[in-house]
This record gives sequence, structure tokens and C-alpha cells, in this order.
Amino acid sequence: MGQGLWRIARNQQLQQQGYSGPGYLTREHGRRIPANNVSNTSHRKQAQGGIDIYHLLKTRKSKEQEGFINLEMLPPELSFTILSYLNATDLCLASCVWQDLANDELLWQGLCKSTWGHCSIYNKNPPLGFSFRKLYMQLDEGSLTFNANPDEGVNYFMSKGILDDSPKEIAKFIFCTRTLNWKKLRIYLDERRDVLDDLVTLHNFRNQFLPNALREFFRHIHAPEERGEYLETLITKFSHRFCACNPDLMRELGLSPDAVYVLCYSLILLSIDLTSPHVKNKMSKREFIRNTRRAAQNISEDFVGHLYDNIYLIGHVAA
Repeated sequence: MGQGLWRIARNQQLQQQGYSGPGYLTREHGRRIPANNVSNTSHRKQAQGGIDIYHLLKTRKSKEQEGFINLEMLPPELSFTILSYLNATDLCLASCVWQDLANDELLWQGLCKSTWGHCSIYNKNPPLGFSFRKLYMQLDEGSLTFNANPDEGVNYFMSKGILDDSPKEIAKFIFCTRTLNWKKLRIYLDERRDVLDDLVTLHNFRNQFLPNALREFFRHIHAPEERGEYLETLITKFSHRFCACNPDLMRELGLSPDAVYVLCYSLILLSIDLTSPHVKNKMSKREFIRNTRRAAQNISEDFVGHLYDNIYLIGHVAA
């Protein structure tokens, strides 16, 4: 009787603590599992790419206890380098944790100048209470206003002292900014020819092949969708600027601004012909040379052939 009660009590204790005697580990589904079998099974799971849940949870818990790296404990140069990779939104969020670091003027100055390369206010003595973080917000607001109404956007920049009321300053701002809507910008430049003149002079086409220079020009000053007076004005201004940047080449090839104008129109028409799916019979190289030399007789055949090859291989000049 006493031995039976002792066995029952002993079995309950083993069930609660797990039997650890030699040859056995625990009970599973009412049967004993040999310790060596469990060890072999564990090794097989790890060999098959199984996950050690205990180790994973332990590692996760230790990382949660560590938390994020405290940038304030790093050298300032390293902290600023890390934060310089953030955009404006992420930098504002970082300022909630590292207020002194994320609100540093150098970081916000870098954000301003990387997005808006030129502003009149950059070259002035900053007014009392000036902040590059505040300037970034104003520049962003002004760009959104410009993309809705260009005239109101420019007036906003002037009212905040960001831009001077000068065609040259406005042209520099447009040339160094990539956040402006190109359709609205095209409308604005069509109305402000004085700004357009200064914008054209900011381009440097020295030692560039004519089609490549024309592509660069139309990346900054987008061509209209239809032919008309504005397109003719753009090509005329480009032709004079290209000749001014390459006087030696113009003398060598015997080209004038009028001849470059004819070549530009020929390149645009060729681009449409080669890239349009509606044109079934594409213009051949021989046809392009013949038609171009008929309009500008002093141009060499080899030079016109290189123009054709460039459009054929690279694509549209005003896309």
C-alpha cells in the first residue's frame, strides 16, 4: 500500500518536472522518447534548415532590449552623414527623436540646394530668424503653387524674398530646379520670352554633337506638341546658341545659324518618321541625305549621314 502511494506521487512529480534519467527525456503523447532519438531528430531538423525557435526568440528579445542606435552617442560627423541620406519627411520624423541633430541647419541647407539649386536668397545675408528648414517648406509650397499656376508661384517666391524680380534670376531658378511641372513651365516660358532668352543662354553645347545637344535642350525646355510659332522660336534660339558655343566647328563645317535651323527641323521630322507607328514606309538614310542637302547645300554628305545614324540608334530628339 505504501509503495503504491509512493509510485503515484513519484509519477506525478516526474510529469511536472520531466523525467531526466539516463536514456529518457520527457513523455509525449503517452510514450517515452529516448534522449538519443530526440537529439538525432533535432540535428536532422537543423541540417534540413530548421529554425531554432529558442535561439530566435532569445536573439529578438536581446535586440528589443538594445533598441535603435543612439545617434547622439556617435561622433557628430558620423551622425550628420547618416542623417544626410534622409529626405525631408524622414528628417522631420528623426527630429522627434534626435531634435538637435535632425534640426541642424547644414542638413536642411543641403536638402534645399539639392532640390532647388539656385535661389536669390542663397547669395544674400540671411534675415533675422532665418531657417533653412522653414525655407525648405516655403520652396516646396511655392513649387506646388507654380505647378498649379506659374504666375502665382513666381509671385509667391518673390513675396517671400526667395527670388528677385529679374528674368535672369527666374531663369537660373528654373534651370536648376527639377520639381516644376513641364507643361506649366512650357506655358510660362511661352508668355515670358525674356525669361526664355536668359534660360537659353545658360546652356553650354560646346563640343556636343548636334542631335545630343538638341535632346539636352528639349529636356530643359520642352517642345510643344504641335508645330507653330513657339517651336520655331525655340529652334531659332537653339541654333544661335549652338553656333555661339561651337564657333570653330561652325567654321570647319561651313554652317550658319540658318543651316543649323534647317538641320534641327530635319532631325525633328526624321525622329517622328522613325519612331511613329503610323508611318509604315520609314525614311531611308539615302532619302534623308538627299532631302537635307537639298535644303542646305553646303552641308557635307558624311555629316548628314552621321545625323541619321544618331537618330536611328538613339531615338527622338524631342521625346
